[in-house]
Amino acid sequence: MKKFKEFDIQFVGLKQGKHQFDFEIKQKFFDAFEFEEFNDANVHVDLTLDKKSTMLELTFECEGFVNVYCDLSNEPYDQEIKSKLHLLVKFGDEYNDENEEVLIIPHSEYQINVAQYIYEMIVLSVPNKRIHPGVKDGTLSTEILEKLEAFQPKEEKENKDGETDPRWDQLKKLLTDK
Repeated sequence: MKKFKEFDIQFVGLKQGKHQFDFEIKQKFFDAFEFEEFNDANVHVDLTLDKKSTMLELTFECEGFVNVYCDLSNEPYDQEIKSKLHLLVKFGDEYNDENEEVLIIPHSEYQINVAQYIYEMIVLSVPNKRIHPGVKDGTLSTEILEKLEAFQPKEEKENKDGETDPRWDQLKKLLTDK
């Protein structure tokens, strides 16, 4: 974890109480994790470390954007993200991160690296289905969207007189004739 040295937080030597840490996350951070779904990123992370006598409470809050491709139009856009993560750090005999809300670290540790938690919080805050805002409000016009519209199934429309297709009327009679 040498590449994430700036995310090491040394809690030994800190007084009990709350301590603030700020991180600016850019695309370089995700490149280090070899995560290629984001084109660009600009996320501000506020970390509050509440040091207590027997444990640490970490509260991560992030806000910003990541540039991703739309799932419908394949156009890049900035997806706003906002997320919060709460983590308890307790001390034990050996390292254990099986529980996602509680991290157990050995008594001999003097620092904690928070890069993995920041990475997971940001990646999980992006929606599963990414849709460009222009698709939602109809302002985006691309060739792909026009093709999707052309291949969309058409609904059966009634005639101007309010009559339906006589073939369907005959089939409907079969359902009612019992």
